[in-house]
Amino acid sequence: MKRLFSILVIAAIMVLGAVNLNAANSGNTLPGNTVTFVQQDDDAAGDVGEEETAGFHQELKRRFIEGGPEFMGIVLLCLILGLAIAIERIIFLNLSTTNTKKLARDVEDALKSGGVEAAKEVCRNTRGPVASIYYQGLDRADESVEAAEKAVVAYGGVQMGQLEKNVSWVSLFIALAPMLGFMGTVIGMIQAFDRIEAAGDMQPSLVAGGIKVALLTTVFGLIVAIILQIFYNYIIAKIDSIVNDMEDASILLIDMLVEYKNKKRI
Repeated sequence: MKRLFSILVIAAIMVLGAVNLNAANSGNTLPGNTVTFVQQDDDAAGDVGEEETAGFHQELKRRFIEGGPEFMGIVLLCLILGLAIAIERIIFLNLSTTNTKKLARDVEDALKSGGVEAAKEVCRNTRGPVASIYYQGLDRADESVEAAEKAVVAYGGVQMGQLEKNVSWVSLFIALAPMLGFMGTVIGMIQAFDRIEAAGDMQPSLVAGGIKVALLTTVFGLIVAIILQIFYNYIIAKIDSIVNDMEDASILLIDMLVEYKNKKRI
């Protein structure tokens, strides 16, 4: 529930930021009737200057508005929700990353000096899935090494599920955004041919606008998919890295428990 709330908060912040930015841009635009120019040459020069100074953001905003609110709004929603989930996962994964080598040394030292309880205390004071797996294995250490190994394997699967939580939604938005763009393109082409049929004549002016709008939905759908794909690949790489650390740490823990059991018998 807390993670869902955090995702909604991130999405709301992004939406409010976009709305405030659009409002600021609209507020900075002067009404056409407030300033009059005496010479037409000055007006033309001002238009050229504005076109030259128009940045990528203004061009992107203009193209987005030209694409129409129906499909472009849905594509934008996919981007916002996908980024919100991706950012939440990145924060969670970064918080879940621990120095496994240092943790293994601390647990081994505590196991040698204070026994299982001291090692469990080290795990309690360390965050991350590796420390949780260590704690579960140490909690079963008094039973047998086999019981500890089973606990480590079982809890490792639980932790892997926590790491991969909500990642499938990002992949869904990656697939959904371009498909929505293609759907908008097909619908726009159908509307363009409807205009040709109604006019009874093939005039470029009848279909040029509709085709341009149709292609813009595809472009923005692909842009959203590319952005989310970058975040998705980073998340998957981060999960793989943490899972590898979990597997290596599990092997070290079992070795430490075997050594600890052998010393107790002696």
